[in-house]
Amino acid sequence: MSQGFSFQVQHQDPGSAARLGSLTTPHGTIRTPAFMPVGTQGTVKGLLPGTVRDMGFGLILGNTYHLALRPGPEVIAAHGGLHRFMDWDGAILTDSGGFQVYSLASLRRINADGATFRSHIDGSLHEFTPERVVAIQEALGSDIAMVLDVCPPSTADRAEIDRALELTTAWAGRTISARQRADQAVFGIVQGGLDLDLRRQHAAAITALPFEGFAIGGLSVGEAPADMYRVAGATAAVLPADKPRYLMGVGMPADFARCVLGGVDLFDCVFPTRAGRTGLLMTSRGRVVIKNSAYKDDLGPLDPECDCIACTRYSRAYLRHLFLAKEILASVLNTWHNLHFYARLMDRIRAAVADGSLPELAARMDALFAAPGRRGSESQGGLTWARWNRVVDGD
Repeated sequence: MSQGFSFQVQHQDPGSAARLGSLTTPHGTIRTPAFMPVGTQGTVKGLLPGTVRDMGFGLILGNTYHLALRPGPEVIAAHGGLHRFMDWDGAILTDSGGFQVYSLASLRRINADGATFRSHIDGSLHEFTPERVVAIQEALGSDIAMVLDVCPPSTADRAEIDRALELTTAWAGRTISARQRADQAVFGIVQGGLDLDLRRQHAAAITALPFEGFAIGGLSVGEAPADMYRVAGATAAVLPADKPRYLMGVGMPADFARCVLGGVDLFDCVFPTRAGRTGLLMTSRGRVVIKNSAYKDDLGPLDPECDCIACTRYSRAYLRHLFLAKEILASVLNTWHNLHFYARLMDRIRAAVADGSLPELAARMDALFAAPGRRGSESQGGLTWARWNRVVDGD
């Protein structure tokens, strides 16, 4: 077990797999279930670290792929690590960059040793091996590091998925052997597409290794919500009960309660920040596309039930004006609101787990936010889900 890292389940819902926990890291303790804002390149876009902290977030996500390309792990290590580099005093989880590398398609090659790829920025050649990815994340000094994995699309054929699982398992073992820092936890990743038998088999292989936590990868990549909930719940059920369970890349408002009911503890997603920058806002009454002409003369608050700065000081008409005028403040206020909404939603989810009302909350979130085809072609404020979930450019 990593020094300064622990996880305790504090309450188990008797009617579901939902649970409340306490995740302790060298940079603070986080109540779970929890959402991690994405700060891919050492910043949660548009917000100061203190603002993110004041909202109630104690854990954010950075990305090894992007930080390795620029400014480079050596620069960050010279500052004393990513916490000091970005002036964040909370905990940080760094993704391995495997998802980004795998998404490069024509720019990368994967073999038993690792992945060789060309930077999407300048075309320079790089190599990620399990050992190199561990070394980069140790230089970054994150509280939680992720293993290098292969993330096949959910539509991949059986041979491609089998090869991905073989490599991911082998790389996980090499990751354990390469670890040097005693103050950094490492999470293994379970893949397997939508096949529950493959998920269980891979979970058995990955959980046999001494990781401090486990992630469910390869979901929220185009499958129907019902399939995601089914696979996430079945996978969580075979992960150790005494370790945190992290569902990677999932973060639509309707997803949280459903996946917590299945036993998930941690989430991350670019959606709330990217949506804010494109004028799509989450409210207690559902989605608001702030550019719509209906808000041109609307003097009311964005969300009467929200106490964030965007809702307590400004009108919908003003927020619309900022967005259409392409003012930087539009991105700041919209991002502030969406993350504040997510923080309060996670508060509500934890309270609902405690009092047994999570199924009712899940139904309310479904009514407000779930939409047929939302991971298909349906537009979210002018952008399709495929563009929301693009990976190379980060967030």
